[in-house]
Formats: sequence, C-alpha cells, structure tokens
Amino acid sequence: MDFSFRLAAYAVCVEDGRVLLARYVSPRGDGTWWTLPGGKVEHAEDPFEAVIREVAEETGCEAVVERLLGVDSRVIPAAERAVPGGPEHQNVGIFYAVRLVGGELRPEPNGETAESVWTPFAEVAGLHRSSLVDIGIALAQTVPATGHVAPVPIGGLIRH
Repeated sequence: MDFSFRLAAYAVCVEDGRVLLARYVSPRGDGTWWTLPGGKVEHAEDPFEAVIREVAEETGCEAVVERLLGVDSRVIPAAERAVPGGPEHQNVGIFYAVRLVGGELRPEPNGETAESVWTPFAEVAGLHRSSLVDIGIALAQTVPATGHVAPVPIGGLIRH
C-alpha cells in the first residue's frame, strides 16, 4: 500500500486570550486557511529547533520554547487528501508552547504564509482553519499529562 509520512513541529503561541495564527495560501491554488506557525521537520533536525526555525521563517519573529504540549498523529485517507490520486498520508505533529521574544510579525518572504495575526479565542471557531489549530488550542488550555487530545472532527470550516 502506498502512503506518505510527515513529521512536523507546531508553535502554540498564546497571549492575553489570543492565539497566533498564520494564514496559509496553498501553492496548488485550492484556497487559504488559518493554521499554526510550524511545519516539516527536516532530515536530521531536532523538532525543538524546527519549531523555532519555522516561527522565524513564517512570522519574522524570534521564539523560545516554553514546554512540550503534546503529540498528535492522524491518518488522512487518500480520498480526503487535497492532492487527487495521492496516497494515504500520516502526519505526526509535535506541539510546543512558544513565546515570541523579538521581531515583528510580517508575511513569509517567498513562502506560503501570507500573514500572521493574534486572534482572540472567541473568533477562532468562525475561521476556515486547519484541525491543527483546534488541537493546539486544546493542548494549551488543558495541558493533558499524556500530551494527547481527542481527534478533531473534520468538516465545515475545519480541514486536515
């Protein structure tokens, strides 16, 4: 069976009842949606270092990791993938509580992040967003000892 796999690190930046979200613009032209700053862990890269790098690339800000929040593993069936005819995909996401310590928010130069915005928790439910946002917020608000939250249902405004 064909499949693909991705290890990624995500930053959950929470401050004054707000979360930092990044507006992702798909290079495939299939839309934009909100997600957490973060992305693929490169070969031989430590996920801890990857999340700091990703925040800097996508937001223009320097970040420090405060704690590990948890790990999410999800399998996206081939039929639900954005790439038609692609294989089943597993994404393992490592979520860190991160604090910004320098820089100014800006779009990602030559990248897929159009903007990063501090978003009040109350406004998140009305956004077209990745399920990663809901997972990160749940981990930040509950800090479960196991580092695991229940799967987020996909549909409506929430996508893989």
